[in-house]
Amino acid sequence: MAVSVKLDDDMRERIQALAESKQRSAHWIMREAIRGYVEREEARASFIADADAAMEHYRETGLHVTHAEVAHWLKSWGSDDELEPPQCHT
Repeated sequence: MAVSVKLDDDMRERIQALAESKQRSAHWIMREAIRGYVEREEARASFIADADAAMEHYRETGLHVTHAEVAHWLKSWGSDDELEPPQCHT
């Protein structure tokens, strides 16, 4: 699919300078920028969907771990007395 993108002169110059410094074409730079943006936005949407599902699970079950429990566990990391992860409870 061919796509046309209108860029102002400043952006065109910046893309061209970046392309030259990387020994790539301006087309490659734009493709990579779009690919990176799409991947980040897809990951963000997935993260939000996972968070929504986790919140719904909490609402249904009441299972949780408190901040204090997690903080206590994390403080033990790397010590000789490293703790097991806290268990979920209601």
